[in-house]
Amino acid sequence: MSVVFVAASQLPTPFGVFTMHGFLDQDTGKEHVVLTMGKVDDGQPVLGRIHSECLTGDALFSLRCDCGFQLEAALQAIAKQGRGALLYLRQEGRGIGLLNKIRAYALQDEGADTVEANERLGFAPDLRDYAICKPMLEHLGIAEVQLMTNNPRKVKALEGFGIRVAERKPLQFGLNPHNSRYLATKAGKLGHLLGEIHQGEAEQS
Repeated sequence: MSVVFVAASQLPTPFGVFTMHGFLDQDTGKEHVVLTMGKVDDGQPVLGRIHSECLTGDALFSLRCDCGFQLEAALQAIAKQGRGALLYLRQEGRGIGLLNKIRAYALQDEGADTVEANERLGFAPDLRDYAICKPMLEHLGIAEVQLMTNNPRKVKALEGFGIRVAERKPLQFGLNPHNSRYLATKAGKLGHLLGEIHQGEAEQS
């Protein structure tokens, strides 16, 4: 895995001032960033999130998913604690890319769920590769995290390459009429842990 550190700079946000660390995956040409706040290399568990790029949710305020809501909640949580790290991975559409994601959305408009849409396009339901996290976390000196996620695959992935997950912190935000089926599908077909109330509301919508 040839992920290399490029540069770091300050990034003021509405939630506080983060340090933005830039990394390049030389195998794919993709650029990834980690936002940190406070001292994260002291050996203590770091409040963290692995967040996959979602242009529609993160930047265009889409209600079709919960991504933008989770991103904002994670940054707020890190800022409140004054210490943490958010890995922002360029793996749009669970790894299928932006244009294929739009094609998948078109299939969802016709009745497919998020998993069926990916499969009809010839993709696996989730193509994301979390191995790229390892060199970034190692560069930052992070060996143990309190991971903000509903996805047990992320926990398993981190532990698989030696990062201890001291605690999984649920991140259940953004349920609305436009994404209720999407969330129910993530829970039912992808194993995401939404919690009884959150999942129940999604399934009943």
